Amino acid sequence: MLTVPYTTQYLSEHFGDDDFVTLEGYERKGGYQAVRKAITQMAPADVIEMLKDSGLQGRGGAGFSTGMKWSFMPTDTDKPKYLVCNADESEPGSFKDRILIERGAHQMLEGILIAAWATGAAKTFVYIRGEYAQPAVILQKAIDEAYAKGYLGDNVMGSGFAHDVVMQRGAGAYICGEETGLLESLEGKKGQPRKKPPFPAQYGAFGMPTTVNNVETFSHVPHIVNKGVEWFRGFGTEKSPGTTIFGVSGHVERPGLYELPLGTRLDEIVFEHAGGVPNGRKVKGVIPGGMSMPILPAGMLDVPMANESLRERKTMLGTGGVMVMDDTTCMVRVACVITYFFRDESCGQCTQCREGTGWMEKIVGRIERGAGAEDDIEILLDVAGKMEGQTICAFADAAAWPVQGLLRHFRDDFEAHVREKKCPFPESFEL
Repeated sequence: MLTVPYTTQYLSEHFGDDDFVTLEGYERKGGYQAVRKAITQMAPADVIEMLKDSGLQGRGGAGFSTGMKWSFMPTDTDKPKYLVCNADESEPGSFKDRILIERGAHQMLEGILIAAWATGAAKTFVYIRGEYAQPAVILQKAIDEAYAKGYLGDNVMGSGFAHDVVMQRGAGAYICGEETGLLESLEGKKGQPRKKPPFPAQYGAFGMPTTVNNVETFSHVPHIVNKGVEWFRGFGTEKSPGTTIFGVSGHVERPGLYELPLGTRLDEIVFEHAGGVPNGRKVKGVIPGGMSMPILPAGMLDVPMANESLRERKTMLGTGGVMVMDDTTCMVRVACVITYFFRDESCGQCTQCREGTGWMEKIVGRIERGAGAEDDIEILLDVAGKMEGQTICAFADAAAWPVQGLLRHFRDDFEAHVREKKCPFPESFEL
């Protein structure tokens, strides 16, 4: 059974039901009726238009229109077309895709099948995080069940439509969560992002036209096809419809998964759903969307959790990984953890990223040790500024943004370290 607290909407409605993870249980809940409807009643172009009209945004972090992305798949090619499901959930603070696979693998597979019908894809590669050993076992069992029942293979549900799904285990590299780095790894190469153009829709997996979406994005699709555009738009905001699953961790009473409409306020998530901060402590800062998103201080938590609102406060929704820190937390130590991670995970392809992540880690570490100089903070900002928007992929941006956010809102912590030559937060976590 699920062991973390969670709220339920349509994605997670049956997460507490062990029967839902089986094919028979999923069918009893109406499973695979959406793909049957799509194949028998809808032209591929109509499915794409429905997804465009729904406003479903990719739930992997970028927030791009899913229907628009599907429409980029060429219709005038003789090459086989592929889908890739990005299940390489590597963003620190994010753990929703793992549960979506463990508790609803058939829901994801049905979304993949609908996407395959809409785009004409012959095969899907599910690239799953290497550390997700148990989810990989569960997913492979679901794939095998779908083949045995005729939902996958040469003649999907007797329709004449053919589609195959293959699972590929990753090896634990954060950079392979970036779609073109993932494609390189899928092909057996070093996981390094590709220069674009060409984009994956023109030249993707093994040189073929490819569309990449993540686990949660595919999982929304059956519900939209079954219940319609207006139903889906009944959740969330006008610009960001639907729900998403927020993974709340850190200093809260009830860390866990909370499926809520986009636009739910961050303070509601932290204090109502996750129960607030333990031991009577106060919130100091919250990272709203996984470690690469800029932090928000306690006074800015009244923000709707949708990209259009978060951008106004110089941060983003990202993967919805809400990381809460109480008032004992040393933000310089937070920066140490973040800069160490990004230095370690940089693929090294771009100079600005390879060198910039290393320099940020060295400077932050020096400040934390009490050996920082007065101009180190400005040098740190300068390095981060020279990384942002200068590389093949967005990894350098993801490394720079959290440092910029910490200095924007908690510069006093850094200045106190430099001034006092030690950490002034004795109750903070230890490195």
